[in-house]
Formats: sequence, C-alpha cells, structure tokens
Amino acid sequence: MFRDYCLSLPGTTEEVKWEDNLCFMIEKKIFVMSSLGSGSLAMKCNPEEFEELVARDGITQAWHLAKGQWIGLENLDVMNASELKARIAESRKLVLAKLTKKIREKYAD
Repeated sequence: MFRDYCLSLPGTTEEVKWEDNLCFMIEKKIFVMSSLGSGSLAMKCNPEEFEELVARDGITQAWHLAKGQWIGLENLDVMNASELKARIAESRKLVLAKLTKKIREKYAD
C-alpha cells in the first residue's frame, strides 16, 4: 500500500540510496524515505506541526534531515492508512513548493 500510494502521485520516481533507503522523489528531490532494513520511514512535515507530531509514540526527528522539518516513523503502523497518505501527500507538496514555478505548474493538482 505505502509504495503503491507513493508511486501513484504524479511525477514520483523511486531510487535506492545510501545502500538501504528507498527514496520517493519528485524532480529528484526526496519527499519520503523508507529504510529497507528496519521499515522506518522519514518525511517532510509542516514545521508548525513538528512538535505535536514528535510528541506522539513512534515519531521522532528524522536523523540527518532538516531539524523541525522532517519526522521519522518507527514503522508504517505508527499512523493509520488515511493519515499516512495525507502526510505523504503533504510532504510531497512541501518539497514541490521549493521547486521552480515551471515545475510546480507541471504538477499542479
């Protein structure tokens, strides 16, 4: 479900990086990473929601990623399917917002 959903988002590509991280990207910019070994994953979040999210069991600051902007989930069970999909879509939207206007228009909803 997780992988299929990520790949269903327009313009999404996937690539394994750093030996065991399956990365989902838009225009070569990562919006979700999943560890093939541990099943954990990381995604960008709205900085205004960061503190609330990391206060939840199973969610932490994502290692080696922008502080206060990326969360790490122990596994896919930390969130129900609908929330996980919404968070993935939000992560993609936040990454897309940092790209050029031409690219943003290419993937406009």
